[in-house]
Amino acid sequence: MAWQNPWYDPAQPHHTPEGFKNLTPDLRENGDLKRWRRERKQQGLPHPPAQGYEQFIRQWCQPADLSGSQDSVWWLGHACVLLRNAGRYTLIDPALSRRASPLSFLGPQRRTPAVLAIDDLPALDVVLISHNHYDHLDRPTIKKILRRFPDVTFVVPLGLQAWFRRIGAHQVVALDWWQQTQAGGLTIHAVPARHWSMRTLWDRNRSLWCGWVIQNATLNFWFSGDSGYAEDLLEIPRRLGPFTLAALPVGAYAPKWFMQGQHMDPDQAVSLHRAIGQPVTIPIHWGVFELADESLDEPPQVLEQAMQAAGLDFTRFKAWKIGGQMMLNNINQD
Repeated sequence: MAWQNPWYDPAQPHHTPEGFKNLTPDLRENGDLKRWRRERKQQGLPHPPAQGYEQFIRQWCQPADLSGSQDSVWWLGHACVLLRNAGRYTLIDPALSRRASPLSFLGPQRRTPAVLAIDDLPALDVVLISHNHYDHLDRPTIKKILRRFPDVTFVVPLGLQAWFRRIGAHQVVALDWWQQTQAGGLTIHAVPARHWSMRTLWDRNRSLWCGWVIQNATLNFWFSGDSGYAEDLLEIPRRLGPFTLAALPVGAYAPKWFMQGQHMDPDQAVSLHRAIGQPVTIPIHWGVFELADESLDEPPQVLEQAMQAAGLDFTRFKAWKIGGQMMLNNINQD
């Protein structure tokens, strides 16, 4: 019998009997994946950073410094973000292994080192996972988390609860878009994203993908997760804004004809940054894995150009170093 979506709700437009879907149509056509792979191989893409990988690491990486006790946010590379709130730690999309792959010897490898190890964390209360792709849901990292923090709470989209139960997680909360929960002193909302899910050849779109809005008395943080640009994303600030902090993706966008349905480019991220009121925004989804055709050093350059072209305050949306920290009281006073 064909697999049926056990969470299917016909009143929800992103649900289907077979899984989940975006609210906007898929832009890809049959044969596009083969065309992209062929063209990328022919052109030798992606190219290394202009000054080489070692110089890129020296310029863009630093160890994450968790000293002190002030409420803070760190960008740990790719889509991984760490929050400290009243001494409680929340980790988002941790993928700290050498590869974003089910195999230890094949698949996209890290080009920049992990700037933090799970053993470096003094505590961990909550882990948020936006979807099941290997660069966001990394089994070895999750296993390390469970060994060190067996009572941690995982908050995940629909369809991922069983995966976490199988590897030994005891506290797992699964949410649909627009649902919320309380964890780690925070209110956590699952919100739409324009993306997809797949972990094996047989489970495409059987689990949901999402972004997160994370709130407390002084913080309102939109973490978009992986997402292409879509006008319906503006429903998120309409319902849950205004935001004091955002994290928007700026990488894995080339070639645009192939990637635009699942990843926004820096120009689109700048447009979204402006539409949500220009909060302090962390550019994510770049700097670690070469998942598309642009070089590792291209996204921060194109982001700066896009901010200048839009006439916006560059200091509010600029590239961070991997391992970079900002204290939340500085954001709130800005």
